[in-house]
Amino acid sequence: MNEELLAALDSIEKERGIDKEILFEAIEVALMSAYKRNFNNVTNAKAEINRDTGEMKVFRSYDVVEEVNNPQTEMNIEEARNYDPEINLEEVLEIEVTPKDFGRIAAQTAKQVVIQRIREAEREIVYEEYVDRVTEVVTGVVQRFEQKNIFIDLGRTEAILPPEEQIPYERPKQGERIKVYILDVQKTTKGPQIIVSRAHPGLMKRLFEMEVPEIYDGIIEVKGTVREPGHRSKIAVISTNKDVDSVGSLVGPKGTRVQSVTNELRGEKIDIIQWSENPEEFIKNSLSPARVSSVNIDHENNHAQVIVPDNQLSLAIGREGQNARLAAKISGWKIDIISESQVEEFEDNNTSSEAEEEDLIDKEVKESLKNSSTDHSNSEEEEQSEKLTENNVEKEENEVDQTS
Repeated sequence: MNEELLAALDSIEKERGIDKEILFEAIEVALMSAYKRNFNNVTNAKAEINRDTGEMKVFRSYDVVEEVNNPQTEMNIEEARNYDPEINLEEVLEIEVTPKDFGRIAAQTAKQVVIQRIREAEREIVYEEYVDRVTEVVTGVVQRFEQKNIFIDLGRTEAILPPEEQIPYERPKQGERIKVYILDVQKTTKGPQIIVSRAHPGLMKRLFEMEVPEIYDGIIEVKGTVREPGHRSKIAVISTNKDVDSVGSLVGPKGTRVQSVTNELRGEKIDIIQWSENPEEFIKNSLSPARVSSVNIDHENNHAQVIVPDNQLSLAIGREGQNARLAAKISGWKIDIISESQVEEFEDNNTSSEAEEEDLIDKEVKESLKNSSTDHSNSEEEEQSEKLTENNVEKEENEVDQTS
């Protein structure tokens, strides 16, 4: 049995990648539990396996003292020297207490522990392998469908592609090979759970890194990626070498590089744009493929007004505002898009309003002057009338006096 155990542990170490010492330690712990359960429930005992022969033994330890207070854990010096003549006070004496029929129990225990430990070790190995690969892309085979989840076989384990991380309307077939982005790795009681994505912007970035060696070499830097999975995406790039065209490098000869990524993403349209430190320039580029006439920036409110030719308005906005949304996300600016004719109409309305306002002011001024003139004339007439009245009164008074 001992030779079989050693051979089995050697085979497991080679085939499964599980360190043999880990298995030895696990078996020793299990043997100790079995000994306590079946023979003697003591705390000062331990099981050991000889790494060379596979022989299993149980040892019990005692503290060597002059006077014994606890016989379960202590032994006086005279008795201790019957086992080890060179033992001294305050040292620990180990005595073999392996039961005669311990071999049968040990064999059963070792088998159970090895199986359990293999599972645990494999889970730990898988977890350690994939936890460091979060944000990477791996290739897997579509294994099965459960509810709305898709399970992807990665070889030593499987990953879950949840519905919210799937490309809309994409229906991969069972047995089909697909690339997925590792989103998260979690420890569970059933082993590591690997969550992958087909909708994350990081997938597109990694796919371009695989296709474009200039990105891997650091000549081209990816500054940002945004996606509306299955429909359209944008990737902003810049070259650290003035002799290398960043956009052209991602497009590739005859568009082969970008086409390869598009095919993997099920025909998703990809806009490759030149990144710029200048906000106006970057916003112009982000609205590609539309042509932009001008950009007015409001830094205080993080707002940009973009003016485009009339025939570019629908292209700049995109289907259901898709292009404008993606441009706003990748640029980080709030974007309003208007056409040149709308600008002209707005300016004409302002001009008309100003003219109407001036006419109204002129009219009010003239009316005011007219009213002022009328009031002045009426005032003079009243004064003349009063004077005539006074003269008539004086004349009548004089006539009365003369008659008297």
